[in-house]
Parts: sequence; C-alpha cells; structure tokens
Amino acid sequence: MPRGKKTDQDHAQIDERDLFLFLKSRQGKLDAVVISGGEPTMQADLPEFIRQARALGYKIKLDSNGTNPEMLSKLLAENLLDYLAMDIKAAPEDYEKATGTKFDFEKIKKSVKIIMQSGVPYEFRSTCVPGFINEEAIAKMGELIRAADKWYLQNFKSDAELIDKKLIGKPGFFSAEMERLASIGRRFVKKCEVR
Repeated sequence: MPRGKKTDQDHAQIDERDLFLFLKSRQGKLDAVVISGGEPTMQADLPEFIRQARALGYKIKLDSNGTNPEMLSKLLAENLLDYLAMDIKAAPEDYEKATGTKFDFEKIKKSVKIIMQSGVPYEFRSTCVPGFINEEAIAKMGELIRAADKWYLQNFKSDAELIDKKLIGKPGFFSAEMERLASIGRRFVKKCEVR
C-alpha cells in the first residue's frame, strides 16, 4: 500500500471489552498502560477507564496537550495517575499557529501549574520544528515551565505522517543545534535533555 493511503485497518478501533480482556491476560507481564491521543482528557469516561485498568493492577501514564485542566485536576484528585507527560508546543504567542487551532492559552498555563504541584512524577516535552522553535521560543517555553523537573526536546522528523503537509520533507535540527536548545532549556528547569 503506498505511503499516505489509509485502509480500514488503519482506522480499526479495539472494542473496550477486548482491550480489558487483553490487559487481564497480560497481568504479571505488563505493569503499566500509557493513555495517549488524540487528546485523552477530552473523553468524559476517562476516569472510569483508568479505574478499570488500575483495578487490574496497572500503573497509568497519561500523555496530554494540557487543554483540559479540569479533567487533569479530577484525575489527580482521585489519585488515578502514576505519571504525566505534557506537550509544550511553542512559545505562548505562537501556540495557535503551531497547533493550527484556537483555544484558551490560560488552560495550558493552568495545566502546567496543576501538573507541577501534583506530587505525581511528570515530564514536559517539546517537538522542535524549525520555523516554530528557535532559541527565543525555547526561552519563552522554559519560562512557562520554570522550575519543572524534566523537559525533553525531541527533534522534528518529517518521515512520519504529518497533519501539516507543508512540513513534509522539511529537515530537522542538527544535533549541535538541539544541544544548544537544551542548554537554553536548562536555565529554566532542573533537567532538559534531547531525546
């Protein structure tokens, strides 16, 4: 099948009952479940889903973009999360351009604060896309998460399926450039590494 073409199998969803049967069959072999997106916090039944997975003995890592701080607060209040990872997409003034969508940036700031005060291990991560991320942007992003425990910078790769077709074939940063961005990030957080 040529790259970029979708098949029915690409869009297949696993029935929730089948997923929990699978998790039950893997007890003692797996110890954690990662819940990722789209954006999982937009699902109203997320707390119940996590409760069921935890009842089977699994730890839970949640990947989020931070747009739903109310759900993050709810999950943390119920002690349903063992690890949190939140994407920081761009400097505050470039967020809508980088994400291609309009939303309330105050929610991002609120989610950052909730996560950092949660007592749950966490990390922030940013994919460094040339044209969106530069040294100035890293400093502004670092200010947003000042004093955070961990911030991982990931180099952009255009060999994956991309939503923004203008980025196809665009080169990422050189290793030395990524290290320079990480060195700026270290001014703001306890640990900033290239991943």
